[in-house]
Amino acid sequence: MSNGKPPIEVLIAEYIDRLKKMKGGAAGKNLKLLPTIIILFIVFLFSMNLFFVYVGPNQFGVKVKLVGMNAGVQKEPYQTGLKFVIPTINRMELFPKDIQVLELTLTPGQYKNLRNVKIGRPAHIQTNDGFYVDVDVSVLYRITDPYKVITKLGKKGIYEASILPKVEPALKSSLGKLTTEEFYNSPLRVEKTKQAKELLEVEFADNGLEVLHVLVRYFRYSDEIQKNIEEKKLKDQLVFKNQAEAKAATQHAILKKVIQEGEANMAVLREEGIAYVTKKTSEIELYSRKKNAEGDLLVKLAEAKKTQLRNDALKIGGSENLVGLEMAKVLSGIKTLVLSSDGDGGLNPLQLEKTLKTFDVR
Repeated sequence: MSNGKPPIEVLIAEYIDRLKKMKGGAAGKNLKLLPTIIILFIVFLFSMNLFFVYVGPNQFGVKVKLVGMNAGVQKEPYQTGLKFVIPTINRMELFPKDIQVLELTLTPGQYKNLRNVKIGRPAHIQTNDGFYVDVDVSVLYRITDPYKVITKLGKKGIYEASILPKVEPALKSSLGKLTTEEFYNSPLRVEKTKQAKELLEVEFADNGLEVLHVLVRYFRYSDEIQKNIEEKKLKDQLVFKNQAEAKAATQHAILKKVIQEGEANMAVLREEGIAYVTKKTSEIELYSRKKNAEGDLLVKLAEAKKTQLRNDALKIGGSENLVGLEMAKVLSGIKTLVLSSDGDGGLNPLQLEKTLKTFDVR
């Protein structure tokens, strides 16, 4: 069984069984036609395989004319479908449309079952300081112009082998500028990988290919170099650690000094603030006492002025009026007293002599 359909032998056997079950002349007639049907079916299958080539959904078809006018590779590629090809006159070469992977690796076994992967040995690169490193690299690419591929690199299987020698020189040109230690610097290594991709883009574009990614996945030095690098890295890290601790101690001392200076400045400012408050409080109290004293002085002066004015008034005849007022107060206790208030005999409390005379006080 393939593609979910029974094989041709099963279909023929079922057809013969149905013929055997048929009765009369119809069965005999169909049995006589059976060899002819089988032959025609075989001829049909043979013709399909001989004169038609199926271009899959993820494929380009490039027709090559072997004889006749315009012999050679036809520039226009064929897309998906059955394409008519005359044997010995035409040939159809198929190329993939999907992404292809070129693996330069130390461990090829894990990629053997992958359809779109071409495997090569790892890139052997000499670093800038003279050491060698084996690098696992994945190059992802796809075909953009199958006509250029077949005319410049060859048909499928050949073009894949043709691009292998083009990858390693680009990697050596870019990654070879790194020193042994710089290979461990990820940002710098990625930058050099991008440069390798740019070199390959120029090389591949002339051959109808597009480079999508160049990925450095793993690299390894010899065991001795690897050990030396690791030991040096550990020593470098120890030095960096000591430098960082010394710098941290210095910064801690600076911080402590700044804190102490800040606290001293705060104490000075606090004392200055207290002195300022005390000074201002004293000034306020002095001002208050001064103003109170000035107020008391004004009050005393006013009272003295009042006394002086009173005395002056008493000196110029006002005393009689004052005695009359006092006399009026004495008379205020009398309930009823009928006196004339006008004429020569009228009572005027303010005229003391006349009042005394009225009451016959001698």
